[in-house]
Amino acid sequence: MSTILTRRFFDQIAVMFGREARKPVAIEPAAQKIHLYKRGNRDLIAEKLHARAHAVHTNKWRNRRWATLIVVNLMFTFSFWLDIQILEGALTASRFIGFHLIDLNSALQVMLAHKHIIVNLVIGTGTVFVLWLLLGGRSFCSWVCPYHLLAEFAEKIHLYLVKKKLVTDQNMDRRLRTWSWLVFAVLALLTGYTVFEAISPVGIVSRALIYGPGLALLWVLALLVFEVFFSRRAWCRYACPIGLTYGVVGIFSPLRIRYKLDGCFHEGDCRKVCLVPHVLDTVIKGRAVDTEIPIGPDCTRCGLCVDTCPTGSLSFDIKGLSNLL
Repeated sequence: MSTILTRRFFDQIAVMFGREARKPVAIEPAAQKIHLYKRGNRDLIAEKLHARAHAVHTNKWRNRRWATLIVVNLMFTFSFWLDIQILEGALTASRFIGFHLIDLNSALQVMLAHKHIIVNLVIGTGTVFVLWLLLGGRSFCSWVCPYHLLAEFAEKIHLYLVKKKLVTDQNMDRRLRTWSWLVFAVLALLTGYTVFEAISPVGIVSRALIYGPGLALLWVLALLVFEVFFSRRAWCRYACPIGLTYGVVGIFSPLRIRYKLDGCFHEGDCRKVCLVPHVLDTVIKGRAVDTEIPIGPDCTRCGLCVDTCPTGSLSFDIKGLSNLL
C-alpha cells in the first residue's frame, strides 16, 4: 500500500471517531490525470444530466436489506412464540441452533460492570466478531438493527418536512458518539450496572418484538420524534456506541463499498441518501486520492448509495475479489 493510500486509510478511521473529513494533501498520479481531465471537460455537466435522466433506480439493495432485517427479527419472535429454539433470546444475547451470539458492545458493558473477563461472553462475542468481520462491521446497523428500520421511516418524514420548510435539519458534532461510548463504558465500570442497555433502543425494540411492548418504548418514541422534528437520524449518527463498536470491526472487514473515480460525475445524489455522508467525502470533486477507493469503516453497507448512483461508480466489493457482487 502506498503512503498516500495508507494516509487515506488512517484518515477514514479518524473520521469514524468524529474528525471532520479533510481535503487530501497528496493524490496518486493516475487519479490526478482523471481530476485534471474533469476540470477541463466542458461537457461534464451535460454528461451528468444525461446520466441522471437515464439512470434506472431499482432500490435493489434497499429491498434486500429490509427483507433481511425483517426476517432476522421475526425469527427471534417466532422462535419464542412457537418455542422452536432456532434463534433464542434477543439481539443483545442469543443462541442460533446452539451457537451463542452476544452483541459485542453489550458484552463489553457487562465485563466492565463485573470487572472481569467472563468466558461464556468471550465465546459468544467471538462468534459474532467473526460473523461481522466477514460481513462488514456496521452492516449490523442497517441489515439487522430493528431501530434502524424505524429510524429510516422517521427520516423519510423528516426529509418531507424539511422539503416543505416546516423544520430544519440540525447537525451535531459527530464526536458526541465517541464521547457517548466512553461515558457509558465508564458508567458501567463505576456503577457495576450496564446503564446503556437500559436505554438502548436496539435492545428495547428487539425485546418488545419478542416479549411484548413495555413502557420503555416511550423512550424509543421520544427518540423518533426528536429525529423527525429536529435532527435527521440523530441517535445513529451522534449517540449510538454500538455503531462505533461495529465500526471498529469494519476496519478489518473484507466486504465494503468500492468507489471508482473515472465514471463519477460528482452529482452528489449518493451523499443525499447516505446515513453517514461523511464516509462519502471521497466522491466530492477533487477528493479521491486514487482511481478506486474503498469507503471507510463507518459505512453501514446499506446499499442506498449503490442504488442511487446513476453511473455505477459505487458498488459492493469483497477485498481481493473485485466484481464478484
